[in-house]
Amino acid sequence: MSIRILQPGLLATIQDLGRFGSQKYGVIVGGAMDYLAVRIANILVGNEEKEATIEITMFGTELQFEKECLIAITGGNLNPTIDGKKAPMWRPILIQKDEILKFTSPISGCRAYVAFSGGLQVPEVMNSKSTYTQANIGGYKGRELRQGDVLYCGEVSERSEIFIHQLKEKKQPFHWSMNYASFYTFQETETIRILEGSEFNRFERDSQQSFLEEPYKITINANRMGYQLEGAKLNLINQFELLSEGVTYGTIQVPTNGQPIILMAERQTIGGYPKIGQVISVDLPRLAQMQPGHSINFRTISIAEAEELLLQQEREIHEFKMGIHFKVEDIRRNKYENG
Repeated sequence: MSIRILQPGLLATIQDLGRFGSQKYGVIVGGAMDYLAVRIANILVGNEEKEATIEITMFGTELQFEKECLIAITGGNLNPTIDGKKAPMWRPILIQKDEILKFTSPISGCRAYVAFSGGLQVPEVMNSKSTYTQANIGGYKGRELRQGDVLYCGEVSERSEIFIHQLKEKKQPFHWSMNYASFYTFQETETIRILEGSEFNRFERDSQQSFLEEPYKITINANRMGYQLEGAKLNLINQFELLSEGVTYGTIQVPTNGQPIILMAERQTIGGYPKIGQVISVDLPRLAQMQPGHSINFRTISIAEAEELLLQQEREIHEFKMGIHFKVEDIRRNKYENG
């Protein structure tokens, strides 16, 4: 099956969970801004969680399906439509031949993800299909998607075939969907939980208090590399030289202008600015769905609390996967009993 890009929109790229193991060579991890939406979308269509998806930013992307295809749309609600009719999210959808999936404008969040049964057939580079445009590697020819590009899908799984058969038989979408309420709030002001950074105590006490008590606004200088924030200026007790060291998704650095920057999916491999905080893993998907103009309130928690929150998230994902498994078994059993 194949998908034709009619309009790429503001930005559409192929992204999976990232390119791990190559930072020592100066190659960034990259991958999807909202890793959780990718995992859930792939579970819904019967793929491995790490399979590549299309990451769609804000608006304007249009895809035409040249054959029938099982898909799932997760992440931000960018008002998706199929041939002009509202498309359901957070559940498997059967797209018919020649139908057009369009994302018109953000209702909540700013990034949507589309997973395709069988996955996208693009070459893996360093064990990932993710697009890294600055290095011209991964994804579709190492670049963002453009008008006229054609993508191909692989072999569908048994679970996908069962869902496809059921959707054809019922001739209507599934009534159930993934309950994402415990993972996302899609608010214009979010409380983002952090760990204290390695240089937190080298900032003035007033700056520490301002950082944790006053909101910071995401500026227009926000992209896949980082979110530049605007708010109370953060001052060091004493200026000092800091050797560059490893950074990760969610590291909050403070350059010389005193305005923090949150490093995002396409962050550099090392950084030399003081680190005042680190966004916990569980809150990264909510952060990835925030837009310029939205505000962040930071709150510190302990490593033990962050670990427990991550374990709870993984338990909920496991329960969701088991729920999908039981739905498949019910469909299989009913099909057998009814001949």
